[in-house]
Amino acid sequence: MPNSVLWAVDLFGRVYTLSTAGQYWELCKDAQLEFKRVSAAMQCCWGIACDNQVYLYMCASDVPIRRREEAYENQRWNPMGGFCEKLLPSDRWSWSDVSGLQHRPLDGVMLPSPHWEWESDWYVDENFGGEPTEKGGWTYAIDFPATYTRDKKWNSCVRRRKWIRYRRYKSRDAWAKIPSKDDPKQLPDPFNDLSVGGWEITEEPIGRLSVWAVSLQGKLWYREDVCHPNPEGSSWSLMDTPGEVAQISCGPHDLLWATLWEGQALVREGINRNNPKGSSWSIVEPPGSENGIMHVSVGVGVVWAVTKDRKVWFRRGVNSHNPCGTSWIEMVGEMLMVNVGLNDQVWGIGCEDRAVYFRQGVTPSELSGKTWKAIVAGRECDRSHSGSSSSLLSAGCFFGDEVKGGGESAPSDTDGSSEVERPELDQPLPSESSDNSRNPDESSASGPGAGRTTEGAVENTCPAEGRGEPGSAKCPNLASSPAELPWTNIDLKEPKKAPGHSAAGFPETTSSQGLLPLGLEESYVLDDHPLWAWVSGGSCAVEAFSVLKWFTVQSGLSPSVQTLSLSLTPAQTAAWRKQIFQQLTERTKRELENFRHYEQAVEQSVWVKTGTLQWWCDWKPHKWVDVRVALEQVTGHDGARDSILFIYYVVHEEEKYIHVFLNEVTVLVPVLNEAKHSFALYTPERTRQRWPVRLAAATEQDMNDWLALLSLSCCESRKVHGRPSPQAIWSITCKGDIFVSEPNPDLEAREHLLPCDQMFWRQMGGHLRVVEANSRGVVWGIGYDHTAWVYTGGYGGGCFQGLASSTSNIYPQSDVKSVYIYENQRWNPVTGYTSRGLPTDRYMWSDATGLQECTKAGTKPPSLQWTWVSDWSVDFSVPGGTDAEGWQYASDFPASYHGYKTMKDFVRRRCWARKCKLVTSGPWLEVAPIALGDVSIIPECPATNRNGHSVALWAVSDKGDVLCRLGVSELNPAGSSWLHVGTDQPFVSVSIGACYQVWAVARDGSAFYRGSVSPSQPAGDCWYHIPSPPKQRLKQVSVGQTSVYTLDENGKSFGGSEGRWNLWYRQGITPSYPQGSSWEHVSNNVRRVSVGPLDQGTCGIAKGSRPATHRAPAGSTCPTMCAECPWGLWISSVTAAMAGRFSRSVFQVWVIADKVQGSHSLSRGTVCHRTGVQPHEPKGQGWDYGIGGGWDHISIRANATRTTWSTSREQEPSAPQETHGPVCC
Repeated sequence: MPNSVLWAVDLFGRVYTLSTAGQYWELCKDAQLEFKRVSAAMQCCWGIACDNQVYLYMCASDVPIRRREEAYENQRWNPMGGFCEKLLPSDRWSWSDVSGLQHRPLDGVMLPSPHWEWESDWYVDENFGGEPTEKGGWTYAIDFPATYTRDKKWNSCVRRRKWIRYRRYKSRDAWAKIPSKDDPKQLPDPFNDLSVGGWEITEEPIGRLSVWAVSLQGKLWYREDVCHPNPEGSSWSLMDTPGEVAQISCGPHDLLWATLWEGQALVREGINRNNPKGSSWSIVEPPGSENGIMHVSVGVGVVWAVTKDRKVWFRRGVNSHNPCGTSWIEMVGEMLMVNVGLNDQVWGIGCEDRAVYFRQGVTPSELSGKTWKAIVAGRECDRSHSGSSSSLLSAGCFFGDEVKGGGESAPSDTDGSSEVERPELDQPLPSESSDNSRNPDESSASGPGAGRTTEGAVENTCPAEGRGEPGSAKCPNLASSPAELPWTNIDLKEPKKAPGHSAAGFPETTSSQGLLPLGLEESYVLDDHPLWAWVSGGSCAVEAFSVLKWFTVQSGLSPSVQTLSLSLTPAQTAAWRKQIFQQLTERTKRELENFRHYEQAVEQSVWVKTGTLQWWCDWKPHKWVDVRVALEQVTGHDGARDSILFIYYVVHEEEKYIHVFLNEVTVLVPVLNEAKHSFALYTPERTRQRWPVRLAAATEQDMNDWLALLSLSCCESRKVHGRPSPQAIWSITCKGDIFVSEPNPDLEAREHLLPCDQMFWRQMGGHLRVVEANSRGVVWGIGYDHTAWVYTGGYGGGCFQGLASSTSNIYPQSDVKSVYIYENQRWNPVTGYTSRGLPTDRYMWSDATGLQECTKAGTKPPSLQWTWVSDWSVDFSVPGGTDAEGWQYASDFPASYHGYKTMKDFVRRRCWARKCKLVTSGPWLEVAPIALGDVSIIPECPATNRNGHSVALWAVSDKGDVLCRLGVSELNPAGSSWLHVGTDQPFVSVSIGACYQVWAVARDGSAFYRGSVSPSQPAGDCWYHIPSPPKQRLKQVSVGQTSVYTLDENGKSFGGSEGRWNLWYRQGITPSYPQGSSWEHVSNNVRRVSVGPLDQGTCGIAKGSRPATHRAPAGSTCPTMCAECPWGLWISSVTAAMAGRFSRSVFQVWVIADKVQGSHSLSRGTVCHRTGVQPHEPKGQGWDYGIGGGWDHISIRANATRTTWSTSREQEPSAPQETHGPVCC
């Protein structure tokens, strides 16, 4: 569950926040203003102060809000003086925007408000189409407007260059007043209500928000252009309404409801990506004719309302297709207001006690929830009273009953931390009132006694009906017997047209303290229970069934516990534990001595587990066959265990079997299957064949049990236990499963190379898309939803929970991904584009390739572990762009698609996306709050001495910001904070080498090198633009000790032959020139590349010599190349490698190949190791194929296990390579 916050306003106008991981309300840092109400979204909150002005509170973040301002300088060629600023009368402005229609001089570009500041002065952008331009940044064309090029030609009559300047939003963690475009000092109309939503209409990195406001005159206003790069928006637009609006609520997607002064509700229809304001209004009548709607709140697919008689109502049948819903359902309880937050969770303000209530039991299948529960968290400012309060409570155990509230019993040890909903102060248990006889069903369903957790602690599941005076508050709904079970049914009832009985009310609460010590000041008692006026959960993400700390009374330790703490000091406790441990150890030794002369009773034991599974037959008819399986495990007298798996099947009424020795199994991997719970067993022979043993279970639990048992047996056979070593190799399948393999010194040896197909992989708990590690044990991962995770040091989790898992460092983990299908159409001369295609066309609803039919109704989540969390929606972020409706056009299937229609476009397609969610567990903790797209950790080799230095970690956010993590170490792998590194454009990939050389790839496919990065200057100073390979767009980069490898995304191999994703090597990298000289093609058909720390390159140093002087690289901070600087370490490692102290094959280049042909079948996504890579041959000689297919990511950067090399064997001939040439399709 992410660490999000709940916003609230008390009666004095002070704004507080309550974290989902905290227990106290924290006062907003900027507390000088008094507010009426607030509306929160992720990372921001909008509010209306008592002066009726609108304010914005942007939460502080390590990533700044930056916006780029652009201006173009235009010039025309003159025969007399060459290019000059004198243009023709018909030309554009000499200083203009990109279109040339708007005059835009550099000194005329102003800051939009006082809350912005300039980062730097204007400078020329020398990047054009992913390639650097000539000095000056000029691009040339024949005329305005035309196609511009980098090179100047004989007919280039005009030229232009782009000037850039960034502005930064500086008002963070403070309330910033929103100015008006017409008059910065005044709003168009004083406001009394506002609502923020619409962030799910457009995906990141746009981050658009819909801000709606209601004025005192009943007018409705919309804030234009509110998005992540422009949090303030630009101006207010007046919206037409059929009546005077009193209050408004905007959901995260396309729901927008408003209330009229007459008591009716307005529903906005037609809200979508292209029209966030909507198109029309619909009127919804209130539940009853006498009491109109006073307040309304909407979520993704729910609508809650409060009528003028304080009753709470739930709207049935609301969705995107029917925003008006069908009918009202009355809920038990009386509220002043309600608010729907993330995940459709609901909060409310009590009518009588003005406490904040949380709706428990809200799930996707039960949107109305089950019961209200009061939040009794204290305020941060009240912590000063906790010391005196706790001391008085401690004194209570010595004074006896005279310090207890009247009628209450002494609290037990568990009372101090018991969950309560409405803590009562010195009030005896009341008897039933006459109000209870009016509606006995309602009172029993909402009675606080039904939620009793421990004796003496009463939990109220909803506000009670009685409205007593302070000091005599009644609780008429209290159950008569403490043994009654709590009610769990939904407290719903159909609305009544005639005036009915009032719903349950809220008994007043005067204190949340169970004890009233003598001498306590009355002023402190009165201020102990805050009174709230407004609550907003738009930035509070509470998962269903999550455990919160909001409902625990923080009253210090109970008297009995405090008494115990006074009698035993920590030193006495430690001595007592040590004495007990010594006694148990001596007793064990004595008992073992008595039986030492006896012989071993049992020399070996046999353990067998049987079951029924399905097995995929390897031969015709190639189908699933019901089989019996038996796992036989033999334990010898020395404790060694060996296991065999038998699979019994029937062929022509004859029973046969196949067997697999588990000590030969290299990996057990779950298989991505929509219909079956299946997994595969690989051995070295079956890895070479690309033909594993596939088994399927009837249920998910059966598959998890067999996976855990078989995995445990495999680990016991190979004596692999516990957490992975710091130098382990990490990989991830396309399903998101995480695997590790312990390194072997022969894995990188030149002679007697260990084949990759003999590596043993074991599964770790969790679910990730990307994982990176280094040899100091720091491991980071990124999920499909761009959430960053850090490894905690445990092992197991998920399906291995309990049997083959650590008992600590296992935490819940969730992930969200999207499933995509395509709607295809062909143009018809009569009807236009239609779903009827030619007989040779692809399916009209298909996957991206068009080979498989995929309809909305028939498409299921990737596996049975995933569940849908959204409906189908058009994806506008596909490569190539789309039109306003999401269509892409082309001449035929398949072809190059573009986002606009031409005369030659006869087909079109549209991408639909739907989100699904997986919930699991593993040794991972979330690193909030910035979402990441890529991460890289510095690799380290044994020769590197980094004592005292933190681990360098770089990352790219999902918006393209480059970040450097500070404070990362073995003891604190999560680090402390992010340091933003400025860029001129969004980036997609970053990698840091062992010598602090940082390379990155921009979104346009260009490469960059970061200069002057060192432990003392972790962010470096500037970027150097590196030209990409000719006509190639890069997508990923990986840097080892000295070498740099990249991947492109063009889809065709170098040289014109068909292939995908070319692998490139950067030549000419030396300490004096770290940017290198040129790119050299290595191979095609590569999905992912990972370069390890054991790759020392040459820099022109003579063998066995130490360089006396070297020119410092561009941006280097150490011109003398001392042994402590990164480049000095590089030269030291190179000198050691050239001197022959290590293996001659010291390069580590591992990839995920797209296609690998085995002896039996073709696999996609195969782990491959580049062989023959050495300093004088960095491209290598061949590939060693490992486990696959279905693999999507690998990280070799933690493997610093090196094979020593004897100098006497230096002249021996090299071993032949297994496979020559590049990987081909």
